[in-house]
Amino acid sequence: MAACSNDNDTTSPAETPSTVKLDNYSVTPVLAKTQAGFEGVKMYSLISSDDKLAASPDFMFGGSADGAGLLRDPDGKGFTMLVNNEDNMAISRLHFDETLRPVRGEYVLNSDGGRWRLCSATLVTPAEHGFGPYFLSAGESAVDAQTHLIQPFADNNTQSTPKGVKGLGYWSAENAVPLPKTAYANKTVVLTGEDASDATGGQVALYVSNAVGDLDGGQQYMLRRKDLNQREKDMVVGQKYEVEFATIPDHKNLTGSQMQAQVDPLKAIKFGRVEDLDYRKGSGANGREVYFNVTGQDFTGVNADQSRTKWGRTYRLLLNEQNPLQGTLEVILDGDDRTGKAKDFQNPDNICVTQNYVYIQEDSNGYGAETHDAYLYQYNIATGELKKVLELDHRRTETDKDKYNVTGNTYTPATSSKGSWEYGALVDVSDVVGQPNTFTLCIQPHSWRAQKYKDGGAKPNNGNDQASQVVVLSGLPR
Repeated sequence: MAACSNDNDTTSPAETPSTVKLDNYSVTPVLAKTQAGFEGVKMYSLISSDDKLAASPDFMFGGSADGAGLLRDPDGKGFTMLVNNEDNMAISRLHFDETLRPVRGEYVLNSDGGRWRLCSATLVTPAEHGFGPYFLSAGESAVDAQTHLIQPFADNNTQSTPKGVKGLGYWSAENAVPLPKTAYANKTVVLTGEDASDATGGQVALYVSNAVGDLDGGQQYMLRRKDLNQREKDMVVGQKYEVEFATIPDHKNLTGSQMQAQVDPLKAIKFGRVEDLDYRKGSGANGREVYFNVTGQDFTGVNADQSRTKWGRTYRLLLNEQNPLQGTLEVILDGDDRTGKAKDFQNPDNICVTQNYVYIQEDSNGYGAETHDAYLYQYNIATGELKKVLELDHRRTETDKDKYNVTGNTYTPATSSKGSWEYGALVDVSDVVGQPNTFTLCIQPHSWRAQKYKDGGAKPNNGNDQASQVVVLSGLPR
């Protein structure tokens, strides 16, 4: 649900009155602050790595919370959330009562099973996608990484057993996002964004099967321009480019390295690290309107020719109504234009698309010229207006500043540089909890560190000592 569905409940909110009571259930303060114009958005601290849950006192919520998804329990009496703990290479499962109070947690994947950094994720449901429920968790940081398939309610999610989906190929992936069932009837269409910065760059991949729910028997493709120009920055704001998806021959029998060896022969576009993807909500046609972030890479090494974005971009991909292999691509926000509307971009990462807005969440690539802590932006699809919604709050002037800004266990300004924290998934959970304009947001406060976080979390822990947090936003427009 980092590809944020707004229709993943098994019962209609109109039929089931909401019992949810939004509140600060965590001991940790909300590590974000609203920006001008969004003072009416209320924020609640839902859970953090410092919380002890009554029904599982030995459970510690892991660090680097990223991809996430929330489901109503089958009995209708509570909720279940799955969360990627990115740098822990693990997936936690959180259980909430009918009020959305966290009561219990466990891990469905530890670092032995996760194997790679687990970035964004998509919660696949029958209501939205026509199959599932599954939690597709994308592995990153290796050319042979895979996307894991987790069954949200299964008791047999053996923590140390990898659950890679071979049919979705080998990518250093940020997310794998199935389009809604209304986009292409009787098909399974999955888009994957590859967060790679090597000579072949990051790719946008497409998987198509002619059977609903089939993640193994289909074909995979790479995105390219029809004129076969592979340079990302040869595309500019204000123009649309004809694109197509080129077949990757025998993709299921290729290693990750062999997959990358197809980039140049297929003339695929070399993006500067593709991050999260999501589709517009609201109708079948909207489901073919896809947005994705490219976070960028410095103008050094393979990008010394400045062929790829440095500060990041947001793209809109419009797929053909009859054929998902055809479409148009356009740059809607360009961070490298330091006088344009996206001039403040510090490397966009996660993305959440509703019916009317694109919510864009910043990371930072640590160039040293960052001017602010990570923003969450709102892009108005109808008008193109871009607004700042949130900024992460390092609490640098609070009495507890040392806790959240640590290297070793000592606070220094250098350990809390601008932009050093990032967001994880923003997820529209309005229809799940029965309350409009309600979202969950994962926060990765990378300088919030301690030995206890290294000792806790999934067992075995891969040695990461970070903490993290999930908050609820109420009143954020959809």
